[in-house]
Amino acid sequence: MQMSLGAFQSAVDRALKTWSENGNTERLWRGDATLWSGADEANWLGWLNIAPQIRDRAGDLCAFAQQVRDRGITDILLLGMGGSSLCPEVLAMTFGCREGWPRLHVLDSTIPAQVQRFADAVNLETTLCVVASKSGTTTEPHAFCEFFWAKMCETIGDAAGQHFIAITDPNSDLETIAKERNFLSVFYGLPEIGGRFSALSNFGMVPAALIGIDVRAFLGRAIAMGERCKISDDQNPGLLLGLILGELAKAGRDKVTLVTSPKLWDLGAWLEQLLAESTGKNGRGLIPVDLEEVAAPDVYGEDRGFVYIRLKDNADAEQDTGIENLRAANFPVIQIDVAELLDLGAEFFRWEYATAVAGAVININPFDQPNVQESKDFTAQLTQAYEKEGMLPVQTPFFVEDDVEVYADEANAQALGTIKDLNSCTAELLNQIRAGDYVALCAYLDMNEDTVAVLQALRHRIRNVYQVATTLGFGPRFLHSTGQLHKGGPNNVVVVQLTSDDATDVDIPGRAFSFGVLKQAQALGDARALSSQKRRAIRIHFKADIIAGIHRVKQAV
Repeated sequence: MQMSLGAFQSAVDRALKTWSENGNTERLWRGDATLWSGADEANWLGWLNIAPQIRDRAGDLCAFAQQVRDRGITDILLLGMGGSSLCPEVLAMTFGCREGWPRLHVLDSTIPAQVQRFADAVNLETTLCVVASKSGTTTEPHAFCEFFWAKMCETIGDAAGQHFIAITDPNSDLETIAKERNFLSVFYGLPEIGGRFSALSNFGMVPAALIGIDVRAFLGRAIAMGERCKISDDQNPGLLLGLILGELAKAGRDKVTLVTSPKLWDLGAWLEQLLAESTGKNGRGLIPVDLEEVAAPDVYGEDRGFVYIRLKDNADAEQDTGIENLRAANFPVIQIDVAELLDLGAEFFRWEYATAVAGAVININPFDQPNVQESKDFTAQLTQAYEKEGMLPVQTPFFVEDDVEVYADEANAQALGTIKDLNSCTAELLNQIRAGDYVALCAYLDMNEDTVAVLQALRHRIRNVYQVATTLGFGPRFLHSTGQLHKGGPNNVVVVQLTSDDATDVDIPGRAFSFGVLKQAQALGDARALSSQKRRAIRIHFKADIIAGIHRVKQAV
């Protein structure tokens, strides 16, 4: 790991000295909760030792994966959310489809068009559905399970259960469903590991084995990193990274800007959840900024730090140049060189450890997520109301222009003042930006190539014009990731929530509401939670052409 910390080096050196003198590395490994808030942190440290436990059972995982392969399974459809889906997605996007092995698809969206697209992408007769949920009660995986169970029963009949497996904690509702429906297998999580720290557990390694990744080697890299993280000085990679991130945040450099080599492009989504959901609480937090293109130094404010995760055989020359320019401009830069893709195992552990350390530095509990539950509760109230009344609460937009509607709570509407058109509405919101703020685009929209491209263009326009950090999250997946940060972290966020009508809807078997209604309830629940935390936020709703609508917002910046 290479570091260019400039004026912040002395603070990191002091923190390292204090950490060592207090025996904090030993305290972390033995589960001393007083290293953090003194709450229940000791109950959530199973991730420290999970890699050797799973490697000891790697033979069973590989045998099961071979059994699935021999059955002629061509596609693995993982149905999950947050910690149960992001690591598998990184593996799918990084390793791709290996010759002779099934292709992994990860569904973590309630957008009807997205659910239908995943259903259309696979031949159910040769598909294995992996339902992944630690608690076994998470709304989205349960809805996905019911949808694809009905589809599989139509296609396969009584043998449908042999096309499903579950990954869940022992004695969960999902385990009960799996046994009742005669699932092919159930793989268990460890209750002492939270979802976002579960990459090296069965939640990450079962999908890895199913697509032909060498899990023994992958876990071996993680175990080697774990041994290095038992050292109490600057030779501990996770400790050093965590102290740097924590000290930079304390100094106002809380925007952890992630730059990853092209083949590692999706790693940032996993890091985003790990950092944001772990640290964004009690008015504090590390704010991960993923997939912003590297720009000239004068675009960035004094709230930025940069982490460059560079794959040696896939380095991008423009990224290299951009990072060098940032170093020369005295921005704090951390560079992590990754030798090969299997070293992701080591990186998963390094970052989990570093996140725990950073949590200690900024004095929070990195293993809870109180504001995620807040949004879930609001969503549950709305879906329950829909089941009773057949409709969601009617909202009145405070501004309408053609087929674009804008919504805000009373405080935000008053702050925006009199709005003449979409241009002035956008300008009034963004003019509230202060030094150290960031803009979060929260899109409850179909995560397709065209939408991603136009939203990326929008966030870069905002960054370049206002010289402010930007994030882009797609709902509802970001609710289990940066959603915690938006509500529980520092009040330095300006939220632009983006919603739309659905051209078609998809029913959820056994429920009185559809995926479209669930998506709407999640967006409204998110907005209520933001309002309860007094965040600066508006919702822009597109009645018709989404892409054209986003272009209009972009032109207004």
